[in-house]
Amino acid sequence: MREPITMTVSADAAGQRLDQFLAAQLPDLSRARVQQLLREGEALVNGSPAKPSLKLRGGEQITVTGSPPPPLRAIAEDIPLDIIYEDADIAVINKPAGMMVHAGAGATDDKRNRGTLVNALLHRFNKLSQVGGELRPGIVHRLDKETSGLILVAKNDVAHRKLAQQFSRREISKRYIALVHGWPAKDRGTINLPISRDQVRRTRMTTRGSGGRSAITHFTVRERIDSPYGKFALLDVRIETGRTHQIRVHMAAAGHPIVGDTLYGAPGELERSSARRKSGLAVNPSEPSPAVARLGRNFLHAAALELTQPRTGDPLAFESPLPDQLEDFLEKLRGR
Repeated sequence: MREPITMTVSADAAGQRLDQFLAAQLPDLSRARVQQLLREGEALVNGSPAKPSLKLRGGEQITVTGSPPPPLRAIAEDIPLDIIYEDADIAVINKPAGMMVHAGAGATDDKRNRGTLVNALLHRFNKLSQVGGELRPGIVHRLDKETSGLILVAKNDVAHRKLAQQFSRREISKRYIALVHGWPAKDRGTINLPISRDQVRRTRMTTRGSGGRSAITHFTVRERIDSPYGKFALLDVRIETGRTHQIRVHMAAAGHPIVGDTLYGAPGELERSSARRKSGLAVNPSEPSPAVARLGRNFLHAAALELTQPRTGDPLAFESPLPDQLEDFLEKLRGR
């Protein structure tokens, strides 16, 4: 591909996305790599740059210039893993907060593609399913970087496809524990709001956009905490769908952002009442709590996972207790 390649879009390809068309015409390139070529202006439509989402009409001339970007692939790294369960088909990992599940598209063999769960998995297992692509081997579902807890990994393609079917049929049950600001009006509730990408802040999701995908979140209040730093509710959360940031964006939309989740409106630090003297709030000088409490992560933990073993059909259930960091934070709020 060092020499420019020029192709004409046939009438049969009318209606296809540009990136889909190029990925089919250039089988040595993944769709992610094609999108990178387009972003960097190394693939032109009728001589001009174009977006990957461009709908083709037929008859366009497409020219791919220069060399493709470096191969997008995950690399193995010797990183400790907390393996909850393992058999020939799957593994269940207890992911710590602060670890990305996989590198993003466009990442190369530099620091952006280091320290991820995928890097650790490749070192530990060597071979994983390839259904998710070169950057996401074995990854059937994801957890946000600052979310801890149970994540399911597929070791082979057959297991991956069967697990994906279980997810799409909502046969896999996931329970999360979350600490949110404020007290929900009821002890149980369901949030049914579609979720889409925020068009202004692209790192965020929103329930206010158009064309969102359906998303359903159920929550149960485990504990209501009235602390020196304000009121909080400890929740059990179950999701029927698995949209990006689903629990975080749904709880924020309900007026109860997850503690520590500054992306969706939670403060980065909590002030004790004595630190708000100017606001006129009552102050108890004998309170032992520090003036400011910081968590440094989102208080969201994937605590339980139930599924069917993809080969044998046996039911499997796993649990992960709250990390010490979250337990200690709760004790601080409770004043113990």
